[in-house]
Amino acid sequence: MDLSLHYWNFSTPSDPARIAPTLARTAQLAEQAGFAEFTVMDHYFQMEMRGRAEEPMLEAYTTLGYVAALTERMRLAVLVTGVMYRYPGLLAKIVSTLDVLSEGRAQLGIGASWYEREQLGLGVPVVPMAERFERMEETLQICLQMWSDNNGPYKGKHYELAETLCVPAPLTRPRPPILIGGGGEKKTLLQVARYADACNLFGTGLEDVTHKLEVLRGHCEAEGRDYDVIRKTLTAFTSPAADPDTFLAEAEQYAALGITQIDVMPDGDPIEYTEKAAGVIERLAGL
Repeated sequence: MDLSLHYWNFSTPSDPARIAPTLARTAQLAEQAGFAEFTVMDHYFQMEMRGRAEEPMLEAYTTLGYVAALTERMRLAVLVTGVMYRYPGLLAKIVSTLDVLSEGRAQLGIGASWYEREQLGLGVPVVPMAERFERMEETLQICLQMWSDNNGPYKGKHYELAETLCVPAPLTRPRPPILIGGGGEKKTLLQVARYADACNLFGTGLEDVTHKLEVLRGHCEAEGRDYDVIRKTLTAFTSPAADPDTFLAEAEQYAALGITQIDVMPDGDPIEYTEKAAGVIERLAGL
């Protein structure tokens, strides 16, 4: 099982002038320690259930471009890109750019955007949930077309592209992997079965995760998709830095369900957290 670092908080240290060096040091430590992936959120205001909207927040893909220049091995992704925040053709180009500049380490993480305060605050259209999922499906179709040999037009219900030219193409072959985040059973997991190489669930307990994976398996059977080829990842709520034994015990249970990667979220000083969390990597790899 792999460990991924989800860098979600730019408030520690509090001095904005130290955001860049702290981010840099954290990413480099994570790579040296053996973290498989480094991710950031796609938010412009901090989430209010985790802090105050006024707390520091950086734009996701600019941040990953910075991290790409400082690292060599870790997969880089947004966990997850809000579908309403970028036109699909531009998103495909942005992820392609990250993939080229990181020498083939980009992943498209995507989900239905939800944070209405930042959307209203910054002028992003707020549309009903059903429409968000329609737009997400079209976005996935557009990205797949732009990362193929088909440079022709695309016409959907919400998006129309005259040509889907994307040069240079991503270095990752056949294309950057696609991860869909969330556990919605009717729409999110259905789109995982149709389009994704990976899913990301919340670590809300063994029973709930078991159920979500069973739902995904059912969608895969209905769509004619091999369930086993989809990489199953999970965002943990237990800290490997604060309680490594409990974390590893939970990880072992999730591994038995087929989870192959756990994403952890630094609390407090991200450098200190990363140093402590790295202690579980060797034991985690044996699961």
